[in-house]
Amino acid sequence: MALPLMPKATAVWLVEHTTLTFEQIAAFCGLHSLEIQAIADGEVATLMQGLDPVANGQVTAEEIARCEQDAKARLKLASTAHPAVSSRSKGPRYTPISKRQDKPDAIAWLVKNHPELSDAQVSRLVGTTKPTIAAIRDRSHWNSTNIKPRHPVSLGLCNQTDLETAVLHARRTSHGGLAAYAVGQEEVAETSEEV
Repeated sequence: MALPLMPKATAVWLVEHTTLTFEQIAAFCGLHSLEIQAIADGEVATLMQGLDPVANGQVTAEEIARCEQDAKARLKLASTAHPAVSSRSKGPRYTPISKRQDKPDAIAWLVKNHPELSDAQVSRLVGTTKPTIAAIRDRSHWNSTNIKPRHPVSLGLCNQTDLETAVLHARRTSHGGLAAYAVGQEEVAETSEEV
């Protein structure tokens, strides 16, 4: 069961401002009923300021009134009590300075091992620009003598699922369409049999 934010401060407020039983407050806040009794007796959390769960949107006043009427009822946390977890956008992401020098190596690996990937897909995977990819592809990059192809996942520049998804998408949309996709699946099956 999800707990309210700052459960002990919420318990202090509920003890001071409601007629809920210790068991109800303990169940809602995830604390022991003896700890709630100690809060009510002034032995615990004496200087702690209570946190109003109604003002924070963790519980409604109607829910508190319902539970005050029935001693066996349990408070339920409001559905809007915790903010929704936002997923990371697919836009540009920060690359630490220590990993920026590894980008040309990752691009070289992708260009060498997966030529079916478009420049846009490589750019999205590694987080680089199309002119950099073109320079590495035609070996006109300023540091081309020192570039050694290395797997981008092992460098930490992308994750394996994103790489596999991009490769499968590129194989499906390449010249052969589904035939290239089927060949890719056969290659995967052959490599798994060898291992």
